Amino acid sequence: MRTTLDLPDETFRQLKAQAALNGMKLKELVTQLIQRGLAAGVTDPKPARPTGPPPIAIRRVPGTPLTPALSNAQLYAILNDQDLAEYQSVLQQSAAPK
Repeated sequence: MRTTLDLPDETFRQLKAQAALNGMKLKELVTQLIQRGLAAGVTDPKPARPTGPPPIAIRRVPGTPLTPALSNAQLYAILNDQDLAEYQSVLQQSAAPK
């Protein structure tokens, strides 16, 4: 039976190289690998591990909202103020006598 598979380029290159090293046609290798996978049985895939850093725990104060409701403009202003304060600190350090 004919079918079409969309494979990532790297996977295709690996398959083609392995088939060539084993003196097999690509079709034969893919069939063999699929048959091995089916014979091994279906298992639940492991859940994907988070890729980023763990979330930061924020202590909740009873009776207060979970997170402050800040607009994008307010957040931008806070970040801008912090950047400005850090820049001024660097300027003062570089102007200080050595």
